[in-house]
Amino acid sequence: MTLFALAAVLASIAACSSTAPKMPDLGSAEADKYLFDRGTQALKDHNWLAAREYLKRLVDSYPSSPYRQDGKLGIGDSYIGANTTESKILAANEFREFLQFFPTSPRADYAQYNIAVCHYRQMLSPQRDQTETKETIKQFELFFERYPDSKLRPDAEKLYRDARDRLDDSSYQVAYFYYRYKLYGGAINRFVELVQTDPQYTRRDALYFYLAEAFHAMKQDAQAVPFFDRVVKEFVQSAYLEKAKLRLQELTVK
Repeated sequence: MTLFALAAVLASIAACSSTAPKMPDLGSAEADKYLFDRGTQALKDHNWLAAREYLKRLVDSYPSSPYRQDGKLGIGDSYIGANTTESKILAANEFREFLQFFPTSPRADYAQYNIAVCHYRQMLSPQRDQTETKETIKQFELFFERYPDSKLRPDAEKLYRDARDRLDDSSYQVAYFYYRYKLYGGAINRFVELVQTDPQYTRRDALYFYLAEAFHAMKQDAQAVPFFDRVVKEFVQSAYLEKAKLRLQELTVK
């Protein structure tokens, strides 16, 4: 190793040492509060690694500390903040452990909410594997069941709707593929299943329209008319609105 290279390594070590979080003597008074305050500030500063080191020391060293529960949640927050695939998995694990250790905590809803968020942030596009989307839905449904009065419910409902739409989009695209290739029986089966499983699907105007078109193509106009009618009655604005009105006129005028 050259002198220049050695100097660079030593400088790097010194830099790491100078930025490493200062830890208090474990026996000092209010050391747990010191760790919690420093960890919380590091979270606010988005210094995820430092926050994690402070809060892990708090959780591991002070089992009776009044700051331990919030410290455990803060560790999970630090992993979420890092926003990598690995950190999202580690964050979910921290929040699951919190629920195991503190099931009756006033902040248990926060832990369950963030388990769902960790999976939400790993969801893939509708064309790809939907395992994480399904797990997101499952975890939010657990949240709604266990914490119906949580202040986090409005945020949870928005993310839950987004996850349901992602899964629905995946199913819709398969059904539309069948429709495009004039495999109308397969399209109808899949469109109808989607109507039944999620009546609140955000893009159901397209769903209703192409389901009605598939029925019409199969010469089953009695089944088509109610779905054209739904487009007209449920949507003030839709790319399918005028087309649905024209179809209704065509099919209902004797």
